[in-house]
Amino acid sequence: MSLPPQAPSPNGRAPSPWRARLLGSVALSLVVLGVVTYFTFDWKAFVEALNEVNPLLLTLGIGTLGLRVLFGAWRLHYVSHRHLTLRAAARCQLVWDFSSNVTPSAIGGGPFAALFIARDQRLPLGEATAILLFAILLDQLFFAFTIVLILVALPFMPVLPSAMGTVGGGTFVLYLGLGLGWVAFFAYTTFFRPELIERLARRILRFRRLRRFRERVIQELLSLQERTQLIRSQPPDFFLKGFLLTTAAWISRHLLLVFLVWSVYPEADAVLVFMRTLAMTLGSVVMPTPGGSGGVEGLYVLFIGPLMPRHFVAPTLLLWRLLSYYVFIAIGLFLTGQHMQRSLRRRRQLRPAPEPAEES
Repeated sequence: MSLPPQAPSPNGRAPSPWRARLLGSVALSLVVLGVVTYFTFDWKAFVEALNEVNPLLLTLGIGTLGLRVLFGAWRLHYVSHRHLTLRAAARCQLVWDFSSNVTPSAIGGGPFAALFIARDQRLPLGEATAILLFAILLDQLFFAFTIVLILVALPFMPVLPSAMGTVGGGTFVLYLGLGLGWVAFFAYTTFFRPELIERLARRILRFRRLRRFRERVIQELLSLQERTQLIRSQPPDFFLKGFLLTTAAWISRHLLLVFLVWSVYPEADAVLVFMRTLAMTLGSVVMPTPGGSGGVEGLYVLFIGPLMPRHFVAPTLLLWRLLSYYVFIAIGLFLTGQHMQRSLRRRRQLRPAPEPAEES
């Protein structure tokens, strides 16, 4: 449940340096992967079980990556009223996935992605932010649907692992309830009462240490109200199609793990794996580390590990993070580097040529 996009810094750069976060995120993920491998991996049992791996299911799992990008790009193309071509939307979606992996999960990669869209497509920053804001709103609605689905399924299947215990399970259910409340508040203020956020912010900014941010925050809130007014003016079928594309993108993302587990352990309950993947995704939102690295690996061991033999936990975790995390970091680095090179060439072309020195 990521927060709305924030405005970039006045100098036009991303809100905060991301290189250190990227290196720290990858390093932490690798460390936790190493710890999980050390405690769970059995080479002999793994080699014997490799003969039973289903290549078709593994291929289908890898194929969900393409569906994830396709539906994500289609959604950005659609909510931008086709101002973004499908190719440009795919590039923007990949950069959004990359930036989400180098920022804390609760914040998401919205600010960086909005700035990239604005510069890559030469759109006004307000329009690019409005596109991202609407996409994030659709994500929030899907999260709300996910929370309701999990709460309804709890009496019928062990969506929460028994290792969480009564206290841990109750805390997680409380967290889901709070998350549902946040989504309801976000949707209500966006559609009906955007001025409520401004009132709340004005009260918070009365504190002495926060007064220096007052002018900038109020300016951003007024800009946010203009963008939410544009969202509210859309017809119902616009929201419906956008939500269906959002659902397709997120389901594709979750099916990757289902196919990976199913390909190495056919006896796994695919429905239960899918439901636990939904719960694990919601749990990763509160991780303070960039992209939830470290914490996501721990949640995998807790939620998915008990559903398969012990010797498959580390290999499937490594493959899942490779396909859902490291691949998008690599693609994002390539695209942002390519974008920076184009920007530098554009600046050189626009720079006036030096005047020849006059002869004495």
